[in-house]
Amino acid sequence: MSKKVIDMRSRPAYLHDFYGKTPGTPEFEVVKWLNGRVGAKNVEHFTQSRDRHSFVREIKDTRITASVIVGRDTPGIKHSNDEIHAMVQGQKELVGIGSIDPHRWGIKAAVLEVERAVKVLGLKAINVEPGFGSPPRPADDPLLFPIYEACDQLGVPVTIMSGPTAASLDMVRPAAVGHVARAFPNLAIVCYHGFYPFVSEIIGVAFRWTNVFIVPDMYIFAPGGGLYVEAANTCMREQILFGSSYPFRPMAQSINDYRMLGFKEGVIDDVMYGNAKRVLKLDV
Repeated sequence: MSKKVIDMRSRPAYLHDFYGKTPGTPEFEVVKWLNGRVGAKNVEHFTQSRDRHSFVREIKDTRITASVIVGRDTPGIKHSNDEIHAMVQGQKELVGIGSIDPHRWGIKAAVLEVERAVKVLGLKAINVEPGFGSPPRPADDPLLFPIYEACDQLGVPVTIMSGPTAASLDMVRPAAVGHVARAFPNLAIVCYHGFYPFVSEIIGVAFRWTNVFIVPDMYIFAPGGGLYVEAANTCMREQILFGSSYPFRPMAQSINDYRMLGFKEGVIDDVMYGNAKRVLKLDV
């Protein structure tokens, strides 16, 4: 069994208060709370990533081949693509994903920024979070289609962040992803947080559209998360990918826990490493 791991969703605490940067803040307590909700044994583990050096050292100690650092561009959390680029530059263990909010940027500027992020900064994908915008939108909102088209033309995936913490679950329903997959059949669409709690629905979308990839990350440990494992063990071996969702779950514990979930021999290697390498076109 291969022990190689690519972590598809990771962010160090020092990147933002939302990730637990500052002890004593309400955000710090929320990170602890969420860690407890998804089974972290040490709910303050994230305090180790107080700077880039400490973060990378933990990745190396955990023997993760590469960790994907996901940028965010929402009303509450913004990381510039230059910030993500600077963080991952010269660090072979780190892979950067840019982010764009077309509502904030405007369509023309947003498309130009996607092109710059990929062509100039070398970021490997573009993240959008329509359900967390202002106003929140579904993934198939026409405002997002120029972003999808740009990623399609550039040959990079788009990642769509979803989850139960969205302002309205109506804005994070998987059917919208199916509409995007149908419109862009050659675009790799990576679904963060596994579109939990709509587990059966997102699996149904990925069953129909093989360009849809699911990263259940920490929600694979929530009620109903076993369906992601069942999907990988049957017809979706190439469409389920590992993510720790650090700092909301420990790296090492997440790897060990994933290996105990019941993935079949061989399937676990694709889930933990091979699928991410192929989808992001990584040379690792």
